Amino acid sequence: MDVKSADMHRDGQETFMPDKNPAALDFLLTRRSRPAKTLTGPVPDREELIPILTAAARTPDHGKLEPWRFIVLGKPALTRLADAVGPRGAALGIEPDKIEKSYRQFADADLAVAVVYSPVESPKVPEVEQRYSAGAVCLSLLNAALAAGWGANWLSGWPSHDAEFVQSGLGLAAHESIAGFIHIGTETSAPPDRPRPDLSNIVAWVDA
Repeated sequence: MDVKSADMHRDGQETFMPDKNPAALDFLLTRRSRPAKTLTGPVPDREELIPILTAAARTPDHGKLEPWRFIVLGKPALTRLADAVGPRGAALGIEPDKIEKSYRQFADADLAVAVVYSPVESPKVPEVEQRYSAGAVCLSLLNAALAAGWGANWLSGWPSHDAEFVQSGLGLAAHESIAGFIHIGTETSAPPDRPRPDLSNIVAWVDA
């Protein structure tokens, strides 16, 4: 299909209009994350998860470096991570309520995908652009899961930023970090929409 379709003005000059995808635009205009605590089973199996991961990997990537990878965490892995939260949090002096919150993030989940930021040495693509790409993967994964009919949420938290926790618990290399945990499952309740940005406060129109 051509990216643009032809139209004819009254003066006989041809112009071009972009082919539209109203369903996709409506999804993006109305999408909303589902709180992880409202997600439960069933969760997508491997076959159902493959197109979601494929869509997530189809993201802006300057230089085609693929500076990210996925770790799919099933229930046993999430339970193992949950059990590691307490001892590591105590060693770091994390407040008990924050430890409990992070424990619940893993213990109550049935499926999560860790998006690993794995920068690549490149003379042309600075690391900051690679980091942006990893963030784009997180959003693409979140939206793909929502578009597939699942509830999904993008979480982080102190364990995801602690090198020892992610290296021992997830096998990350020293140069890698977690861009986000995308929790996926069946939503038990639909959250109300929240206030969205006022474009008049965040948009500047520059014509010259």
